[in-house]
Amino acid sequence: MAMSAKPSPPPAAGRAGMRKELPEHFKAYRHVWVFVEYEHGAIHPVSLELLGEGRKLADKLGVELAGILIGGTREALLAAAGECFEHGADSAYLVADKVLEHYRNQPYTKALTDLVNTYKPEILLLGATTLGRDLAGSVATTLATGLTADCTELAIDEERSLAATRPTFGGSLLCTIHTLNFRPQMATVRPRVMAMPKREAGRTGQIVEHPLNMAEEEIVTKVVRFLADRDSNKAQLAYADIVVAGGLGLRSAENFQLVKDLARVLGAEYGGSRPLVQKGWITADRQIGQTGKTIRPKLYIAAGISGAIQHRVGVEGADMILAINTDAGAPILDFAHLAIVADALEVLPALTRAFSRRLSVNRLAG
Repeated sequence: MAMSAKPSPPPAAGRAGMRKELPEHFKAYRHVWVFVEYEHGAIHPVSLELLGEGRKLADKLGVELAGILIGGTREALLAAAGECFEHGADSAYLVADKVLEHYRNQPYTKALTDLVNTYKPEILLLGATTLGRDLAGSVATTLATGLTADCTELAIDEERSLAATRPTFGGSLLCTIHTLNFRPQMATVRPRVMAMPKREAGRTGQIVEHPLNMAEEEIVTKVVRFLADRDSNKAQLAYADIVVAGGLGLRSAENFQLVKDLARVLGAEYGGSRPLVQKGWITADRQIGQTGKTIRPKLYIAAGISGAIQHRVGVEGADMILAINTDAGAPILDFAHLAIVADALEVLPALTRAFSRRLSVNRLAG
C-alpha cells in the first residue's frame, strides 16, 4: 500500500516508481462491488449511497457495478436486488441460505470471500457501520488484501488505482491511500459521507446466485433471539434534515441548552463537537465529525465551533452551513455558506425567538 498526505500527493511517476509490476493474474480482477447491508427486510441507506459512488468509479474504469446481497431467503434478496438496480447496479450477486438470516461474522465472511475468489472484483466497498466494519476486517484479512477504513473520498487515479482518502493523525490531515499490489482494493465509507443517488424506477440488471455450502453445525456462534433497538432517545443525526450543534464557544454545559432550544423550535436534531463529549456536556452519540457522526442535512447551524478538519469532513456535505463564531478567522468560516461573527450566546436566543414567531405565523396562516 502507498500513502500520501493531502494536499500535496506525490506525482504519478513517483507512485509508479514505488510500484512493482502487477502479477499477470491481477488482470482477471474487474468490476466494482458494493456489499449491500440487508437486514430485517431493509437495505441500510449507506449501501445505496455507496452504489451511487460505485457507479462513478465503475464508469471511470469502464466496468460494471454490482451489488452483493447475503441473507436468509432468495425471495427477499431478489426484491432487494431490484432496489439496487434502480440505484445504479448493473448486476447483483446473491447468497441465500437459512443460516444467513441473521448476521454472524463466520458465515458472512465465507460467503463474501467465496464470491470474491470466484468472480474477482477489482474494488470492494462496504459501509462503515457496526456490521460493515466487522465484516470488512475479516474479509480483508482472509483475502490478505488492503483495507482503507472510514473514507471521505474515493477516486480512480491515472493508473486505474483506487485512491481512498481518509483523515489521519487525529483528524489533522487528510491522507490518500492506494492499494497497489493487492486485489481487491477494499474501503469502508461511513453513512452520509456520500450523496444518495437518484432512483431510476424500472431499471433492471443481471442476477447471479452463488451457494454458501456451509452447515449450521460448522458455525461457532448461535443466534438465540433478535432484540430490536427501541431506544427512542438515541440521536438520529445522520439522517436529520436540520441539525443544530454547539462547541466550546458556548463556554459552559448550561449554555448548551440554547442549542437544544433552537433545535426544538426547528424540529431539528442537536449535537456538538468532540471537545464537548470529552467534557461530558453531551453524549457520544451526538458527536459530529470524523470520529463521531457524519451528517448531510439541508441546514446545519454551528454555534461556537472552530471547525477543525475532523469536524469539517463530518459536515461539509450539508446543503447549507450557518456558522456563528466570535472569531472571524475560525476555520469553519472557510467552508460555511453563511457566517455570523458574533457571540453565540446572544445569537442563538435571537434565532430561537425569530423562528418561533415565524413558525407561529405560518401555522396561523395555514
